[in-house]
Amino acid sequence: MAGRRGSPVSAGPGVSAASITPVVVRLKLSLLRNGLRQSAGRRAAYLVSLVLVLFVAALQLIGLIALRGNAHATTVAVALVTVTALGWAVMPLFFPGGDETLDPTRLVMLPLRPQPLVRALLAASLVGIGPLFTLCLLVGSVTSVAHGTAAYVTAAVALVLALLVCVALARAVAAANIRLLSSRKGRDLAVLSGLVVAVGVQLVNFGAQRLGSAGGLSTLDPVADVLRWVPPASAIGAVDSVSDGSYGSGIAQLALCAAALAGLLTLWSRHLTRLMTSPDGSTLQAAEPAARDRGASGIGRLLPAGRTGTVMERSLRYVWRDPKTKAAWVTSLAIGLIVPVFNALQGTGTVYFACFAAGMLGIQMYNQFGQDTSAFWMVAMTISSTRDAYVELRGRALALLVITLPYATLVTVLTTSLLDAWRQLPEVLGLSFALLGAMLATGAWSSARFPYSIPQEGYKNVAPGQAGLAWISIFGGMVSAALLAAPVIALTIWLNVSADGDRWSWLLLPVGAVYGALITLLGLRLAAPRTARRLPEILAAVSKG
Repeated sequence: MAGRRGSPVSAGPGVSAASITPVVVRLKLSLLRNGLRQSAGRRAAYLVSLVLVLFVAALQLIGLIALRGNAHATTVAVALVTVTALGWAVMPLFFPGGDETLDPTRLVMLPLRPQPLVRALLAASLVGIGPLFTLCLLVGSVTSVAHGTAAYVTAAVALVLALLVCVALARAVAAANIRLLSSRKGRDLAVLSGLVVAVGVQLVNFGAQRLGSAGGLSTLDPVADVLRWVPPASAIGAVDSVSDGSYGSGIAQLALCAAALAGLLTLWSRHLTRLMTSPDGSTLQAAEPAARDRGASGIGRLLPAGRTGTVMERSLRYVWRDPKTKAAWVTSLAIGLIVPVFNALQGTGTVYFACFAAGMLGIQMYNQFGQDTSAFWMVAMTISSTRDAYVELRGRALALLVITLPYATLVTVLTTSLLDAWRQLPEVLGLSFALLGAMLATGAWSSARFPYSIPQEGYKNVAPGQAGLAWISIFGGMVSAALLAAPVIALTIWLNVSADGDRWSWLLLPVGAVYGALITLLGLRLAAPRTARRLPEILAAVSKG
């Protein structure tokens, strides 16, 4: 496409448009084969993944075929194809390293034009486990709704169009976001992919339970009536329309799918042209943003002066910029909201589940120094006394409270409103604040007593040989926090079983808040001397990974 950036050229000698496609397909197969040759573990993982995907695909294929003649077969098929297409759209964002041919900048020095390259990469994209799984799902989908010769002919066309739309969608998204995927933010997305999967599983589970309690698949029929006109699900809708004798609707739905494919290929081609002919950071010097005065704006202006404010700002920057820290925080924020709210929506929860939010965020206080990894030595150089250690721990705790206090309050109010349990709002808030204070106290002490390293590369959160320390630090600290919060828990139980408890339950809010603040201060005071004494051991432990 480009001999050098900014100068598109034609294919070079001996490279014709007809020969590009098989060459790129063979390249894809070679990359796959050479990757499997690297280690036996990688081969085993690939084979296990292949077997599992084929097993699930076979089950889906059998299940969809078994739906033939069912009144809701079209609804299920259309919904499945839509979800699959959505998965193809987001897959490049969260798994950019899953396919080495997703990065077209690797081909920037080759003399290739956009259209032949698009066709070649599209063909290469059909090689892999993902396309095979999608093909099995599409075969089952069209089989479940096809009735009659005309419908089967339409199904053959629809099958090809739907598969190509899914693949082209993934490629277009990857080409449009390749700069992001190769940057730090892209790596953040990859680290957060596990969270997306976990939240997605919760949403699917919630949706399935709602379907079971709301009359089954018939509740999805109105949604399916709309989705059957949205590519690539419109290809399945075309098969169903032809089966019912609505040939005009079937042709229109196929035309929509074909138009979507053409639009995606055009968009993909334009992104390839711009990506491979325009200058980037490697050919153009960074502009003025690096010279901006970062200290003149931002959250630093709102924080207290001195070491406390500096520590708070550093901790908050870690939350925003460090991929591992960000992943831990976002996971805690999401789960802390999902558990109480989803249970409340299902009518099976209790307002006390709102304490889950404070508990999940309180975990972030554990292993405070391990989050710094080897950079902790710069912090250690500034700690020369117990007072310095106390201010350091206090600043980290305050940074956590900046996020946790409003978040825990918001989740509690939301859960209370969903359950219409406003009378219990003060006691639940008080209990949350007491639990949070206990976790801050035990987290500060545990950070000094059981520090461990968090590897920056890969998906491991504990360095080899330190798993025992992590278990003791987190789970031992959580048990200790529950014991520290026991007085407020006992008071809550007593007021709930007492005959006059309703009159005094509001006192739990100030009692819990004051108790949480006092226990936090006590924990910081006790952890500070240990932190000052054990600086060399802490530095050695957190730098291990």
